[in-house]
Amino acid sequence: MLVELDHKEIVYSGRIDFLNTKKPEFIFPASFVRIRFCGRRAAIIVRNHRGYWCNSIGTIIDKVQNKWELNDQDTTELVLLDETCDKIHEIMIFKRQDSCHVFTLERLELSDGAMILPIEDIPKRRIEVYGDSVSAGEVSEAVDFVGMPDPEHQGEYSNSWYSYAWMTARKLKAQLQNISQGGIPLLEGTGWVAPPEYLGMEFMWDKLHYHPQLKKVSQWDFSKYTPHLVIVAIGQNDSHPDDYMKTDYRGQKAQCWRKRYQQFLVDIREKYPTAIIILTTTILEHDPNWDKAIEEVCREINDPRVKHFLYKRNGCGTPGHPRILEQEEMAEELIAYINGLDMPIWEDELK
Repeated sequence: MLVELDHKEIVYSGRIDFLNTKKPEFIFPASFVRIRFCGRRAAIIVRNHRGYWCNSIGTIIDKVQNKWELNDQDTTELVLLDETCDKIHEIMIFKRQDSCHVFTLERLELSDGAMILPIEDIPKRRIEVYGDSVSAGEVSEAVDFVGMPDPEHQGEYSNSWYSYAWMTARKLKAQLQNISQGGIPLLEGTGWVAPPEYLGMEFMWDKLHYHPQLKKVSQWDFSKYTPHLVIVAIGQNDSHPDDYMKTDYRGQKAQCWRKRYQQFLVDIREKYPTAIIILTTTILEHDPNWDKAIEEVCREINDPRVKHFLYKRNGCGTPGHPRILEQEEMAEELIAYINGLDMPIWEDELK
């Protein structure tokens, strides 16, 4: 039984391209589709658009997680479920990685006679994260390398499910849009993304498709999602190739960064006038002057709903990407901070 991918009972989450509603495109980490049905079989066809690394998608099928490798280009057919009798199942298909690839869900097929059921536990709380590889869950599954530099890899350890961003959202029972990309700085011309352009969050944050080597760049429609809480976790990758915040905190480059970081926050505030905005970095090693700069900007903005948060091991927790337990450590600290804020956050969640 072929299922139309714009069926009213199918639930999507994240910045997803619905230009063709029958073939949605998944771009950002932690974006997903959920379907609940009574049947015995489920299969999908996915078209991959590879940028780099090996690419996989994730699934949660009846609460069990799995990983499915994709062909570098063209389509991959995956049989997600094949049983002998009809039962109620729930399947989530999610994007494990950042825009090292984009994938299109081209076909969903269930067993003949399957009945699609409504999904009722859709959170009303809404979070948005602007972050880099840590927020995307990159290398989080390299659990044998806790507190160590990253092993050599081709993307196989990356899993947004284990990012502090998605952990935080799940624990707070909130929706998430995770606008994160490995290697992203604030400013173009630095960091690691899409050489020789070297894109920054200034360019990426208001885009749907943003990686010019994968798809034509397009704008995001901010009317589609309004978060209660925004987490801005960038600044670590601006130190490449020149760690000017470390070497010359009052120099021209450092002053320019602080000015443009402040403007970036002003731009976010214009889109989300009432959201709480939390500024932070992560426990991945970096010079503390980047956090000092963020604190300085936070004070200058003087907005009671813009806060600066530091983890206990901020900037010194690990020389490699945080692994699952370290991501959970970050999530727990962040949740405690959020829950301790003496101001309304989820004001309309009961509406």
